[in-house]
Amino acid sequence: MTSHLPWDTSLDAADLVVVGAGIVGLAHAADAVARGLSVVVVERDERAVGASVRNFGHGCFTAQDGRALRYAMAARTAWLRLAGEAGFRLDESGTVVVARAGDEYAVLREFAAARDGQAVLLDARQVAERVPVGPGVVGGAWLPMDVRVDPRQAVHAIAAWLAGQGVRFHWATSAHLVEPGLVTTSRGRIRAGHVVMAVGHDVDRHFPGLAERAGLRRCVLRMLRVADPHGRRVEPAVLSGFSLLRYGGFAACPTRPALRARLESEHPELTGIGLNLMFTQRPDGDLTIGDTHAYAVTPEPFGADELDRHVLAETARLLGAERLAVRERWRGVYASAPDPFLIATPMPGVRVVSVTSGIGMTTALGLAPEVLDDLLA
Repeated sequence: MTSHLPWDTSLDAADLVVVGAGIVGLAHAADAVARGLSVVVVERDERAVGASVRNFGHGCFTAQDGRALRYAMAARTAWLRLAGEAGFRLDESGTVVVARAGDEYAVLREFAAARDGQAVLLDARQVAERVPVGPGVVGGAWLPMDVRVDPRQAVHAIAAWLAGQGVRFHWATSAHLVEPGLVTTSRGRIRAGHVVMAVGHDVDRHFPGLAERAGLRRCVLRMLRVADPHGRRVEPAVLSGFSLLRYGGFAACPTRPALRARLESEHPELTGIGLNLMFTQRPDGDLTIGDTHAYAVTPEPFGADELDRHVLAETARLLGAERLAVRERWRGVYASAPDPFLIATPMPGVRVVSVTSGIGMTTALGLAPEVLDDLLA
């Protein structure tokens, strides 16, 4: 009798096999479909449950620089197109950066001058008209090109639309071995013209040497969903002075080092946890707030409640609220490395692609076409 073991079977075949159904993997699948390629996506879970659905849903295009800015602006066009094709909500509502000190406003003034129309300075009254804020606001800036989506809906809508375009998804299927022209999975073998490994922070599970050379670690975030204390519609994403320390677009501003020094001196407990004080509003009116950052190859499984307390206290202060009612808490994890993008060729016909800077939602749809241009050349 012939034995038909799963690893001996032929499961599928395609011009492009994508491992990973987060936004980076879906971006490559979408661009491949546009080129007329057959595509198979392999995903270890029953649906995307990682960083692509645990974020703010913020297309933070304007605050990027260098390669990230190029990818982000290309991604903006792709997001607008996909929203129409896949039928998910996308708000072109921009971002408001709230300045609560003169040095924060100085950075925004320099940024606006350098970006020529991509940032509009606001006074304190104009900030309050756009977003709910507490006392002490001195001004801010509006970044009109940024967008918002609901990450819990958009990523799944893109996958469903791709399936309707003929992309074959193998959910709850693990990729065990990748070779030129072949991906061996927990359900069988898939013949591949080319392969894109878009496995986020798990690059080291497949290519440990590559991950070590890239300096890849996991960044763990603490995020929360809270009831809106004001019952007000908040159209833009909202950033704060702490955010100015975290986005590359602000790095060239001459006054940013002084801002960093002041925040580190006055709030060492907040800069020490990598606070990026920001929020977006969900379709039901609740706010997604956060976030903190901790880095390790293997993060501790235990989360200190102190992190959530800091996020809640600082968000309440930003909003001018006495307290916030928590609906949900979660931990996000993404890949981090010195270079913001990991694009590698471990073997012929295979690319490993990971956004190693926490801006996958912002850049993936612009990054993927350049990766495929190279892979298919």
